[in-house]
Amino acid sequence: MLLVPLYEHPADRPEAWERLIRSAGRLHSVVLNPDSGPGAARDERFAVVAARLREAGVPVLGYADTDYGRRPHAEVVQDLLRHRDWYATDGAFLDQASADPELLPHYGRLAVAARAAGARTLVLNHGVHPHPGYADLADLLVTFEGPWDAYRDAAAAPPWTADHPAQRFCHLVYAVPPGALAARLAEELAAERGAGVHCAVPGSGAHPWGTLPYVLEAAG
Repeated sequence: MLLVPLYEHPADRPEAWERLIRSAGRLHSVVLNPDSGPGAARDERFAVVAARLREAGVPVLGYADTDYGRRPHAEVVQDLLRHRDWYATDGAFLDQASADPELLPHYGRLAVAARAAGARTLVLNHGVHPHPGYADLADLLVTFEGPWDAYRDAAAAPPWTADHPAQRFCHLVYAVPPGALAARLAEELAAERGAGVHCAVPGSGAHPWGTLPYVLEAAG
C-alpha cells in the first residue's frame, strides 16, 4: 500500500491530484500539507481534493511538524484542529518525530490529543527506527525517509519490529531512478525489510515530495 505525501497545490498540479484520486484503491493514506501545516486560512482547493479522497475511501492525514519534540504541544495540536476544522481530515501525520525514549511522554500526550481531534489514523514520521515504545502510540511508524542511494544500503530492521505486522511500518524514499525496475525494487526492499506501506518517488533536492510515486505516474 502507498502512503503519499503530495506537497503540491491542487491549482499547480491538478493532474497529479486527479491521478491520486483515481488510484484510491492502491492508497493507504494521503498527507495533506497546504503550507508546512494547515496554513493561515482554509484553502478551498485543498478542501475539495480532501473531500474527494475521503469519498473514495482514502484516509486524509493532516500534516504537523513536531520539530523532534521541540515544538510546543499547543502549537502542534492547533495545527491538527485546523486540519480537522478546515479540511475534515480523519488522520494525522506528525513529521520530524523524535526517536528517543526520553520523549515518549511528550509524544504520548500528542497522540492522545490527535485522537481527541478525530484522528482515526495516526502516523509518526521518525525517518529512522525509533525506540520500540513508539509503536504503542501510533498506527503507523515511518522508519525510513531518505534518498534511494541510502535506502539501497540501509541496515536491516531491528529485531523488535518482528513483533508487529508489516502494516505498522512505512518507508518513504525519494530520488528513485525513473523506470519500472527501480520502482519494483523499492517495493521489494520495503517488503523484505518489514514495511507493508511505502512511497518511492523520483523527486529530489529540497522538495522531493512534489512528485507522485512512479507506480502511479506509470499507471496512466
